[in-house]
Amino acid sequence: MPVAATGTEHAFCDGNNAVPQVLDTLSDSTSSTTANDLDLIFLKGIMESPVSAESLEETRLEAVRDNNVELVQDILRELSPFTHRSNTAAELSRILNQPHFQSLLETHDSVASQTCETPPSSPCAFMEPPINTAPVPADAIRMVGIRKVAGEHLGVTFRIENGELVIARILHGGMIDQQGLLHTGDIIKEVNGREVGDDPRVLQEMLQEASGSVVLKILPSYQEPHPPRQVFVKCHCDYDPANDNLIPCKEAGLQFSRGDILQIVNQEDVNWWQARHVEGGSAGLIPSQLLEEKRKAFVKKDVDLSPAANLCTGMVGKKKKKMMYLTTKNADFDRHELLIYEEVAKVPPFRRKTLVLIGAAGVGRRSLKNKLLVSDPQHYGTTVPYTSRKPKSADRENMMYAFTSRSKMEADIKAGHYLEHGEYDGNLYGTKNDSIHEVVEAGRICILDVSPQALKVLRTSEFLPYVVFIKAPEFEVLKAMNRSGVEAGVTKHRTDAELKRTVDESAKIQRVYGHYFDLTIVNDDLEQAYRKLKSSLEELKGAQQWVPVGWVF
Repeated sequence: MPVAATGTEHAFCDGNNAVPQVLDTLSDSTSSTTANDLDLIFLKGIMESPVSAESLEETRLEAVRDNNVELVQDILRELSPFTHRSNTAAELSRILNQPHFQSLLETHDSVASQTCETPPSSPCAFMEPPINTAPVPADAIRMVGIRKVAGEHLGVTFRIENGELVIARILHGGMIDQQGLLHTGDIIKEVNGREVGDDPRVLQEMLQEASGSVVLKILPSYQEPHPPRQVFVKCHCDYDPANDNLIPCKEAGLQFSRGDILQIVNQEDVNWWQARHVEGGSAGLIPSQLLEEKRKAFVKKDVDLSPAANLCTGMVGKKKKKMMYLTTKNADFDRHELLIYEEVAKVPPFRRKTLVLIGAAGVGRRSLKNKLLVSDPQHYGTTVPYTSRKPKSADRENMMYAFTSRSKMEADIKAGHYLEHGEYDGNLYGTKNDSIHEVVEAGRICILDVSPQALKVLRTSEFLPYVVFIKAPEFEVLKAMNRSGVEAGVTKHRTDAELKRTVDESAKIQRVYGHYFDLTIVNDDLEQAYRKLKSSLEELKGAQQWVPVGWVF
């Protein structure tokens, strides 16, 4: 990876030394020494020390030795021949190799090399946080020991700041986050006793070469980590950090696909959020909604701005027309929802109020609707459309249509009482909101066969819809289905142009309104499509569901 300028982040994508006491002899007959035994011996020695508080005031304190790390390495070499024959030797070797024990001796040697006239006022004096903006004293340097597993990422990114390597982020759920030993803003000084300098490549090489125990010398920032937020979003685009030319660290990115549910655990950076999949795994960086809006503010004039477009793939094209987003003036953005993420909440099983079938003309929505109504009239119902035309002799009131005057219908449309409406052959037709509520209040799910534009009104807590997109099959399959229907006498013949128009319209609906869909069914066989729809509705009754957060709060 090339050296980055100040502010660029790099990933730690991949923390030995013990007691200064030599055993003269080791044998199996000696009782096994445990870590707790050593702790008690150590504390007993401190308590029985002849050094008193009064003598400390008059006596200059000096360390017995300041190279305990080297001493322990010598002890380990001496122990090596005995570890296979003596339980005591094996136990002592294990204790001396533990990262926290080695870090303790590293810190001891660092302090022992300094001159101390009097002991600190308290055991925590070296750990006092800096006051105001005063620089952190050198005594505050800490040693942090971790154990690195081959191929495991540490979950940390860093940046260069004032010539030093600083921890920029700690990814939620990663190894470092779980240990809680490092914090954002900590300055990395050494890795396993080697200085890191200000070259990120040197640090990366150190971490790549390190295995087993890794000891980091850091200058702490004393910043406390923030607890993860309980914010969940549904993704409406595909994202691969390897193809994003804006992400500060590709290795730290989180890949996701359309329809995935993510937990947003950190939104402190307005451009890059930390998120993780709800199924599990460590957190990674994803572009924020604001970043995608800014990224798409510099696009070609004819770029596809629909929600189904792959918005999370870096800048679009090489030559771009500067077109800043203005809410009140830019018609292109007003016509299309730039929806990247939708906040959702997980709720227990509940009954949807409406079943909304969306699809192109001639794709078979009404056939599926009628099969559901006939198969289970106790659980499913539908609305009777209103019209301003005069009743015909064959019409029966409240069966095919509900008849009303044009003036009444126009007044109700103006008052917002209609879900959708249109005019055909000089007469108004429409679906009234009250007719939907009447079906729901009767204890049935209202099946609606409406235009895609109505989804913006329907997708609320008032109607609690389950939206199913009936997708057209490939042109040749649709053509064969029409031929079979004509031969069976159940449908009329459709030209190739009409069939092609159905396929194109279906693709356009999916591209523009796909973020509204809960289920997509390809209607290449009516019976199979019906069984799939029926099965999905049955599963929905007993499953926890992710719904827009506005339905809950």
